[in-house]
Amino acid sequence: MANDINTWPDPPQRPKKKTLPQGIKETFFEYCSNTSIHGIKFFGENRSWTERIIWICVFIASLYWCIDALKEIADKYRETPVIVSFSEKSTDIWNIPFPAVTICSEIKRTQRSGPSYSDLSEWYDENPHDLAKNLSSTDLHEFLTMLQICPLTAIENDVRIPLAEPLDFFQTLDEMLPDFEITFPICAWFYSEAVECERLLTKTYTEEGICYTFNALNATDLYRENTVQYERMGLSQPMDSIETLNRTLSWTLAEGYAENSPLFTYPARILKSGAKTGLHVVVRAFKNDSDSSCTGPMQGLKILLHAPDDVQMVSESFIRLSMQRQVSIAVKPQMTTTSKNIEAFTPAQRQCQMPDERYLRFFKVYTEKNCELECLTNFTLAQCGCVRFAMPRTWDMPVCREDQMECYASAEGNLSAMFFSSDFKESTNKCNCLPACTSLDYDVEISEGNFKAEAIGEQYIDDLEYAAFHIYFKDNKFFTSHRSELYGYYDFIASCGGIFGLFMGVSLLSVFEILYHVTLRLWNNYKEKKY
Repeated sequence: MANDINTWPDPPQRPKKKTLPQGIKETFFEYCSNTSIHGIKFFGENRSWTERIIWICVFIASLYWCIDALKEIADKYRETPVIVSFSEKSTDIWNIPFPAVTICSEIKRTQRSGPSYSDLSEWYDENPHDLAKNLSSTDLHEFLTMLQICPLTAIENDVRIPLAEPLDFFQTLDEMLPDFEITFPICAWFYSEAVECERLLTKTYTEEGICYTFNALNATDLYRENTVQYERMGLSQPMDSIETLNRTLSWTLAEGYAENSPLFTYPARILKSGAKTGLHVVVRAFKNDSDSSCTGPMQGLKILLHAPDDVQMVSESFIRLSMQRQVSIAVKPQMTTTSKNIEAFTPAQRQCQMPDERYLRFFKVYTEKNCELECLTNFTLAQCGCVRFAMPRTWDMPVCREDQMECYASAEGNLSAMFFSSDFKESTNKCNCLPACTSLDYDVEISEGNFKAEAIGEQYIDDLEYAAFHIYFKDNKFFTSHRSELYGYYDFIASCGGIFGLFMGVSLLSVFEILYHVTLRLWNNYKEKKY
């Protein structure tokens, strides 16, 4: 019996538990044997150290190039995520407004009996205190207003002349103004016959005096309610607007015209290109009213074309029209539109401002020009303690007088120079005036010739000079530029996947394999008491 017991087989022994490092090593070799990533399987095979070192070097080199390529793609996605390209389809001209046209005469006031502007400037330089004693209040106010609007003003004194009555530049300009009916005898718009220009043109106060604008937004639609311009120019619109200028706003730059808008809209648009349509204006002036001491040898008109929601500075960009000449201006729109899917990017990344993204202190509508003008106004106020009378301003902002002219004249140049200063860029990032994401500009082609008033039935008067201009669209359609994503989210993922696949043979499932082996697989082995 005892011998039988001794011959029984030994009971099976439980496998010896592995340590945690051994378990991790085993899981690693298991992963190397099954992974889809190129080159990793050679790390887990029983190979010579020479082969292992070679494959490790190859793997590290591929990983380095992969990371470098991914970094370049990430930088491109972060810094230049937006591309501007031509639209695939053309746009009809009736989808955009006709350009706003601002007309500025070089004649700043009618010439009356009394001292000329050049004589008054000399007297002011010699003895400014006596000037106030020897002039009437009207002449003195006109002279001080001319100092503000004459581009060639160059005085050597910085003395403020005492005034018995407050000086209102706007009112004085109105009183100096040449008669409107004499200046604008003939206007025509759309397919209409000649109509009274009062029905088309609005009065605008600029840094060079009073100008007249066609098809711009009302001051009440453009300026904020607390500005001087809103109150002084808010009701300045055509006194008897024809049906083609319905003054109910139906357009924004970002959205365009409202759906089902009527043919005649505000701002106005036109249906057809060509010289038979558009805006035609005849201008006349008395020769004796010209004053070269104020504006220089070039007499005539300055004509500005701009978007209806832009406030332009006359001195920046204009078309010169001399008297006794006629100019035809063919307009070619330049419009940039923007996809809604780029709103998620910052303004610095997309290099433009969305409509409601940037608040302007003086304007209801953001455009690059409006922002730049507001920036100049704020800088002039900070540098001089005052602003020019025509700058957008609130009622509590002081207007610069004759003793501050040198300061405000240099403000624009100083502002431009300071843009190159790193300190200025860091301290005034609010002045970073990027283009609007949807923008509208007008390029022009100009042809010019002589103009004879007798050809339009005007009686020849020796002292009168005439000029005329005609503005129209060159083509019925135009191609817009479109700002859109260069890299969307899935584009970025696809680019990264291509780089990983090229250098490492890695896919999304390969990443899941790694996560599976370092988490779930390792945990299951631990639960099964393998180590």
